[in-house]
Amino acid sequence: MTGGGSGDRVVRVLLVDDQALVRAGFRLVLERDERIEVVAEATDGAAAVELAERHRPDVVLMDIRMPVLDGIEATRRILTVGRPDTPRVVVLTTYEQDDYIADALQAGASGFLLKDVEPEDLRRAVHLVAAGDALLSPSVTRRLLDTLRARPDPRPKDPERLDGLTPREREVVALVGRGLSTTEIGRALFMSPATAKTHLNRAMTKLHARDRAQLVVIAHETGLVPPH
Repeated sequence: MTGGGSGDRVVRVLLVDDQALVRAGFRLVLERDERIEVVAEATDGAAAVELAERHRPDVVLMDIRMPVLDGIEATRRILTVGRPDTPRVVVLTTYEQDDYIADALQAGASGFLLKDVEPEDLRRAVHLVAAGDALLSPSVTRRLLDTLRARPDPRPKDPERLDGLTPREREVVALVGRGLSTTEIGRALFMSPATAKTHLNRAMTKLHARDRAQLVVIAHETGLVPPH
C-alpha cells in the first residue's frame, strides 16, 4: 500500500475510541499498509494518556466523545508532556461542529478527520502527520477561524510572542492563519514555494509550533489575523 510522507520508517499508531467495532475497522484499514503498526488501543481518554506514555506512539488517532476523559482533554494531557518524542494527535469524529475543531487544535492536535474518511486517505493522513505536516483543509481552516473569532473574548493574547519574527516571517504566518497553502503564500508574496517554506519553518521554530495547525491558532490568538 502507498502512504507517502514518512519514508521507509514504520509509523506507530495508538487507536483511541470507545467503540470496539470502530477500532477494529481502523486497525484493519491501517495495517494494510506495511509501514503502519497499531501498537495499542484505548477505550477512553484516560487509558489513552496512559498508553501514550507506555508505548510512545508516533501518531494518536483520537475520538472526541468518550467516557472517563474526553478526547480534547486527553489530547491536551498527552501533548503537555513536552518530550521530543511526543506523539502527534489526529482527532477523528463523526461530528463537524466548529467548537470541536477549534478545541482540538487549541489542545495541540495536528489535524482533524471525519470517521467516514476513505481508507487510503486515512493511511495517507497518518504518514503526513508523522512527517510533520498538519491535516487542515481550507474549509476546516475557515471554520476554525470563524469559530475563534466568534468566541466571547476575541482580544489578542500574548502578542509579544511574535516579537522574534522578521517582518517576512510575520507575513507568512499571517497567510498561514488565513488558510493559504505554501504555494499560495509564495504567489502572494512573490517568492518561490521553497522560499515560503523556509520562512514558514523558521517561524515555526521561533514560535515553538509543532505544525501548521498550531500556527493557525497562534496567528489568530496573537491578533496577527484580526477578527473581521
